[in-house]
Amino acid sequence: MSTPIRVVQWATGGVGRAAIGAILQHPELELVGCWVHSPDKHGQDVGAIVGIDPVGVLATTDAEEILRLEADAVVYAPVVPSGREVAALLESGKNVVTPVGWFYPDPARTARIEAACLAGGTSLHGTGINPGGATDLHPILFSSLSTAVRFVRGEEFSDVRSYAAPDVLRGFMGFGGTPEESLSGPMLEMLSGGFVESVRMCLDAVGFAEAEIVPTQEVAVATAIISETPIGPIEPGQVAARRFAWEAVVDCTVVVRVAVNWLMGEQHLDPPWTFGPEGQRYEVEVQGDPDTFAVIHGWHPRSIEAGLERNPGIVVTAAHCVNSIPYVVAAPPGIRTYLDLPLVAGRAHPDLARQRQGQSTRY
Repeated sequence: MSTPIRVVQWATGGVGRAAIGAILQHPELELVGCWVHSPDKHGQDVGAIVGIDPVGVLATTDAEEILRLEADAVVYAPVVPSGREVAALLESGKNVVTPVGWFYPDPARTARIEAACLAGGTSLHGTGINPGGATDLHPILFSSLSTAVRFVRGEEFSDVRSYAAPDVLRGFMGFGGTPEESLSGPMLEMLSGGFVESVRMCLDAVGFAEAEIVPTQEVAVATAIISETPIGPIEPGQVAARRFAWEAVVDCTVVVRVAVNWLMGEQHLDPPWTFGPEGQRYEVEVQGDPDTFAVIHGWHPRSIEAGLERNPGIVVTAAHCVNSIPYVVAAPPGIRTYLDLPLVAGRAHPDLARQRQGQSTRY
């Protein structure tokens, strides 16, 4: 059997915990380290942190310990990314896969990271701001089935009552505030850092002309108390739904649209937004010859309670990171986007996997 790829998990929030499970199940990977933010987790077996049997790896709050560790790759999943941390990891000889940035960055702003990659002989891959590349990879993928493409779209429709991150929902996303507070808050600017990259990737991959990217945001407020939410009751007049969109415009024509629709349920909203008959989903649309319209189900929980226990969208995000690791480790040094890597595939369940005795996977 080939030598396993040694992997570190950086941060153990929702994505980090799901990534640990995915690493442990991946036949080509071995978990060898874990960085945590909370002192309460320092020294704990990673298994205890994620609620499984001990795995023999102890978590640490000491970043220097992680930098000294012999490892091939890091799944970097903090709430707020740090370019300094990522550069240090890359310089230490560890490839980095992350869902929190650098998936189609402006080359004019990446000199420090590129230098770190060259110094460490490593690669950095950002898997995107939306699960599974729904707002960039999938529109590009489906565009390959059409000619004369005129428009591509990736859009999310989600009930955020199953998103167990109250500080993010209230503090960053602006739920439970007044419309004025939410619309003037930091969320549009924060999201634009990622979703504009999605739009730019679609523009460049499909070959559209230079475009103006226009961001918009809308809110809906509660018309009655919405009681069952992760942030507590939302009162009438408070924000209970948000819509963000980024559109690329060429000669007054929208050619790319990326959007998210986040609702605290479909009841008691003004305007009366709903998910429509398809329910929660991700949509991909391509207008060309021929047109394509795809709806993705399965990345949303079956109930609010199930989502608070284990949210499939978070699991998808983590799985995409983990499944990318062998391809990123094999890639030349530098920032590697979807457009640079081969097609990333998952791995078979152990009960159904073929044995690869004496051979390594080719990428």
